Amino acid sequence: MKLIVGTRGSKLSLIQTDSVVQKLTEALPDLKVETKVIKTTGDKFSRRPLLAIKEKGIFEKEIDMAVLRGEADFAVHSLKDVPTELPQGLTLAAVPERESPYDVLVSRGNLGLENLPPGAVVGTGSPRRSAQLHALRPDLQVKPIRGNVDTRVRKVKQGLFDAVILAEAGLRRLSMGSLATKRLPPDRFTPAPGQGALAVVSREDDGEVLKILSRVDHSPSRAEVLAERVFVREMGGGCKVPLGALACVQGRRLLLHAAVFSPDGKICLQTWEVGSVKSPEEAGVKLARRMRRQGAGELIQHWRALYEKR
Repeated sequence: MKLIVGTRGSKLSLIQTDSVVQKLTEALPDLKVETKVIKTTGDKFSRRPLLAIKEKGIFEKEIDMAVLRGEADFAVHSLKDVPTELPQGLTLAAVPERESPYDVLVSRGNLGLENLPPGAVVGTGSPRRSAQLHALRPDLQVKPIRGNVDTRVRKVKQGLFDAVILAEAGLRRLSMGSLATKRLPPDRFTPAPGQGALAVVSREDDGEVLKILSRVDHSPSRAEVLAERVFVREMGGGCKVPLGALACVQGRRLLLHAAVFSPDGKICLQTWEVGSVKSPEEAGVKLARRMRRQGAGELIQHWRALYEKR
């Protein structure tokens, strides 16, 4: 049998897709998979700041549409980029075993975040990371940065930035993990929901393909990201909101930690929820409701008001 997988053309995207294809073909030696590279909105406007792009799903919408049209049988995405509501007709067919969900610092001189000199320039395109940086080191200059991992690291080496914050998973998948100066503590630098995980998406009515893709699904990883994504959905957040969530499966228990920041990082609300691995969505709903009672909804509304003005 032959399948077609849709993906972006970046080096990291191709590596991530190849990792899924390899697992599939190891489980099913007779399976052949062809990779189809599709350019997305995020790729077309690679020099524009992310906040300046109003559309949702800028890194996967075109690929998902190709799957819906039958031009590809499934797609592989970075799960943190995937909106909590998939296009009608698509489903999250598999979540392979998750890589590291944490953020790391890559800096000149191998300096940790606490050792960067006042006024040092740190690059990130993430509102969440920006808010967390402002909270921990208000004396630093936080500037937007775009480009793939190689580009961002090169800008540090060139002296254009003193440091950048990146996902540890991306560095590891690119065999660049040794460049990380330091892993940032998740209790103070809560990662993006779904960070480190991959999303394998296919048509929900294609039973044969769903059965094949289920061979690479990792139940604990799926439970973790479901809890995180439900929390985001219930909070009304997204990738442009300073919000972090990280779930961890421990046996039958699921621990979910989340944090919501004001844009300037001066206010941070964070708390935990303990749930069951069998019902991860319930933990996400409960935690979102608790954080709303603590005022997180107002923080998100405040951020949206600022975002709409841009």
